[in-house]
Amino acid sequence: MADPKMSGKTVIKGNPSQYVKLNVGGCLHYTTIGTLTKHDTMLRAMFSGRMEVLSDSDGWILIDRCGKHFGNVLNFLRDGSVFLPESSREIAELLAEAKYYCIAELADACNQALLKKEREAEPICKVPLITSQKEEELLISSTTKPVIKLLINRHNNKYSYTSTSDDNLLKNIELFDKLSLWYNNRVLFIKDVISTSEICCWIFYGHGKKVSEVCCTSIVYATDKKHTKVECPEARIYEETLNILLYESRQAPDQELMQATSRGPVSGMSSYTSDEEEERTGLERLRSNKSSNQG
Repeated sequence: MADPKMSGKTVIKGNPSQYVKLNVGGCLHYTTIGTLTKHDTMLRAMFSGRMEVLSDSDGWILIDRCGKHFGNVLNFLRDGSVFLPESSREIAELLAEAKYYCIAELADACNQALLKKEREAEPICKVPLITSQKEEELLISSTTKPVIKLLINRHNNKYSYTSTSDDNLLKNIELFDKLSLWYNNRVLFIKDVISTSEICCWIFYGHGKKVSEVCCTSIVYATDKKHTKVECPEARIYEETLNILLYESRQAPDQELMQATSRGPVSGMSSYTSDEEEERTGLERLRSNKSSNQG
């Protein structure tokens, strides 16, 4: 059965102030020939008499495109600028229409907006949050980067904190965040909040193997009670961070260099000791020397 409103081809050419009726994918628009021919686009070719256009019996010019963004197209032709949609998807839809109608300036504006949204959406760095031992092993073994893991778990503390422990715990977290922003392109940073082995500990991995750690907690005996002391040994953490950068290359770092820059033995493992532990070790050494001298 034939459509009573038969369509046919015609040529449109008239005064710039002459209005035309447009049916773009079912969306109706009413504008002037001057607007449609203002820029060197496909629409100028259609409405300056250079091309035939399709029209129905009611005089509507038919354009077989989605009409959702045609209003933005017309506004750009009128003013040379337009407020772009908020979502990336709609900007991409408008970009497709701008390309179809050969409106280069509008297409460029859409492309720039999409690039800006991509930059805004992409995080500066990603820090995986460990949820299982298997996940941690997979992350460390699959990356080519050195790895720094912050193990932090306030809830496993069965003893009370010293007065400054909460502040030092926050300082460790802030330092981790700072280092992850500085070195996110060179080091994989991960957080572990499920382990129960430590309250706060930094662990450093190179070539998939544990190289060193900095334990930031110790037990303090005050009268008959035990207290957990949390420290933030920034200098030691910076030192181990710089050492771990030596593992960026596929070859193992020079052992003499590692010995010169690490407190620990050349074979790899080094650990931070608290002030109490260092004092205790010093006292034991003094007693040992005194005993030897008396002997």
